[in-house]
Amino acid sequence: MKKISLFLILFSLLLGTFSWAEARVYLDITAADFRKMPVAVPYFINKSKPGQPEETGRDMADLLSRGLEFHGFITVVPASSYGGGQDADWRSLAVDFSVLGQYQTSAEGLTMELKLLNVLDGQTIFAKRYSGTVQKRKEMVLKFCDEIIQQLSGEPGVSLTKIAFASDATGYKEIYIADPLGEEVRQVTKHNRLAISPRFSPNARLLAYTSYHPGNPNLYITDLSQSKITKAISTKGGLNLAPAFSPDGKTMVVTLSKDGNPDLYLMDTQGQILRRLTTNAGLNVSPSFSPDGTKLAFVSDRSGRPHVYIMDMQSNNVTRLTFQGSDNSEPSWSPKGDWIAYSGLEGGIYQLFIIRPEGGLPTRVTSNSGNHESPTWSPDGRQIAFTWKRSNSDQQICAIFKNGTGLRTLFKLKGKQSYPQWSTWITP
Repeated sequence: MKKISLFLILFSLLLGTFSWAEARVYLDITAADFRKMPVAVPYFINKSKPGQPEETGRDMADLLSRGLEFHGFITVVPASSYGGGQDADWRSLAVDFSVLGQYQTSAEGLTMELKLLNVLDGQTIFAKRYSGTVQKRKEMVLKFCDEIIQQLSGEPGVSLTKIAFASDATGYKEIYIADPLGEEVRQVTKHNRLAISPRFSPNARLLAYTSYHPGNPNLYITDLSQSKITKAISTKGGLNLAPAFSPDGKTMVVTLSKDGNPDLYLMDTQGQILRRLTTNAGLNVSPSFSPDGTKLAFVSDRSGRPHVYIMDMQSNNVTRLTFQGSDNSEPSWSPKGDWIAYSGLEGGIYQLFIIRPEGGLPTRVTSNSGNHESPTWSPDGRQIAFTWKRSNSDQQICAIFKNGTGLRTLFKLKGKQSYPQWSTWITP
């Protein structure tokens, strides 16, 4: 069952006195009669010039609107349809909620006051006040966006999470980081050589990746929380492929081919090998931990073709997960542990599939032409980002909801993008 928990307003005629805390219901977002929640986000008002809408206020309202719609269960009524004013008749617009924003600048910076209103009774559901530099205004807006999503769904939004990916925008494939809306994009590596497969640590403060800049595919870790200190942690001859961090962030599983065969090794974050997990049983790559850290999904061709396997981390016992198709790769365990996404070859095209960790028939998520590769889950488990290769020259990072709806391109950047990795929720 593909469901989300929403705090919805139920009509007082049916329920009597409305209670927000008692209004939790469950909607099947795949149902034919599912209706997205209509929300109004009028232009934010400069408290110093309340009668003069400014471009800054329009831009902040637009950013909040895009952030809300990104989560899939909200549709924002275009502000242009009612003039963008905060005194519109919300009931006539048939919206469930409205968001009213005010801001003011001073020598100390920017102050922003935002509130979410219940249109049915006109009451404020919650309100927030943010202060900071003018340069932090996008962060303030997206923080409020994620708090709205938490109020409505029970889980915080993902607007302030990060997606790492590789891009050849400079002429070399380097590692970049961006927020899901593409508001802030920054280049992490500047090796001027091939860098691939970025992987966040659980707290999103470290980023591991593989770079070929010394001539060998070595494994590096960059500290994102301080001054971007980068160090090589595995430079053994052969492959040193980007790891899967354990949920506690203390260890990681890496593919090394130092002895000839690509095998999985448990390693600490300083590069010390703790245990060898596979031994010459075919190609062993693409590890992904279960959220509780007790199991590991990975790809092996020990049966003759690449398939997804599950390893018990205590006993090292391995069971095969996928049987449908001839080539299944790049497993990604969902944050809630209920699904594993992977890229599978079907009809000569790689599509995205999800399958239960205990096995069974997979569900296909994508159905378009072109190859769909490198799936990675949003931290709320509702969306999957991936590489969509429509041609050799057209490779972009896209996202889709796990029920197969809402496919869209995330970043409109120069060059080709690939190898996305979605962070967990980031604590300031």
